[in-house]
Amino acid sequence: GHFGMTTIEELEMAIDTCKRMIKDVTSDSEKSKNLVRKLIQLRLKLQEAKEEPVQLDKDTKYILGHQFKPISGKSSKHYCERCNTVIWGVLQTWYKCKECSYNTHAKCLNQITRACASVRVAENPIYIVAICPDKGLSAQGYRCIECRTVLTYKTGPEPRQCDYTGGYYCDLCHWNDAMIIPARVLHNWDFEPRKVCRASKQFLRLMLNKAVIRIQDINPMLFNFVDELNEVKKLREEILIMKKYFLSCPAALESKLLLQLQGRQHFVENSDMYSLQDLLDVVEDVLLPELAKIHASFAQHIKTDCQLCQAKGFLCELCDEDEVLFPFDNIAIVCSQCSTVLHRHCLIRKANKCPKCERRKRLN
Repeated sequence: GHFGMTTIEELEMAIDTCKRMIKDVTSDSEKSKNLVRKLIQLRLKLQEAKEEPVQLDKDTKYILGHQFKPISGKSSKHYCERCNTVIWGVLQTWYKCKECSYNTHAKCLNQITRACASVRVAENPIYIVAICPDKGLSAQGYRCIECRTVLTYKTGPEPRQCDYTGGYYCDLCHWNDAMIIPARVLHNWDFEPRKVCRASKQFLRLMLNKAVIRIQDINPMLFNFVDELNEVKKLREEILIMKKYFLSCPAALESKLLLQLQGRQHFVENSDMYSLQDLLDVVEDVLLPELAKIHASFAQHIKTDCQLCQAKGFLCELCDEDEVLFPFDNIAIVCSQCSTVLHRHCLIRKANKCPKCERRKRLN
């Protein structure tokens, strides 16, 4: 240790040193990979030091971001992720990472080279949105991306391509697991599972419910081709309008109406971010009925059950009807300039000229 320095200060200094060393070496070299692993370990130790007085479980092994819990006794058939042989649970103690479910023999713990997928999810929760970005075996030096085993179609383990990363792996790092690929969903609305490496499987599984997809930035045309998705988008936009009513309504706050969306918290926060699970629920006809039911419940509170919310409705200035309008009504339209709410058909009849905006023009 350094005299007069705390553990946290020493770790921060070690992290800075490690970062500088990474910049000075070739990105694809073995030394670079070792330094990155060391950096992950240092960051985890720093996080643990800052989170005191949290006590670390003495039975848990902390390796490359994994939190390995010992498992013993009878168990179903498992394979070790490191050596790809059967784990005989009755005869030997083995370990499972509580974060990414990586299984390993006790004897293989010190040979693990794959960082926990949870570290990547925490530091960089972003999907690859190019479909199987294949650069060829030569680009990775004819070696497995993960463990650097030599790959060839003539001798040794045959290369296996990961449909998510586009890279090639050996049979130890790629077990032909099939997963839904986000890029194929976003570009082709294709939910057919494709073969991926173990690291990608663990990453995709942990990312499933993360609301990190902004369809508008990747493929906005998807809303035109998938009617159910477009309807979900519309309902989400209207629910955010309803949220404004609830935040100023004591009855809505007391009854915690917005908790109906607690399973999809991002729906309360914005209307444009989706998780892969959301899109899967759209194609399986789960999300739209669920959202329509919540939308109807919210609308009933505002338009029927609550006098305070009812009083915040609008009357169309373009006709004599006494129907109270709300911004989320199908028959209503909101002026983009002044936020006045009018009948949609009335505004069309008046050549899209908002009466309030017209008055302002005359006054100016």
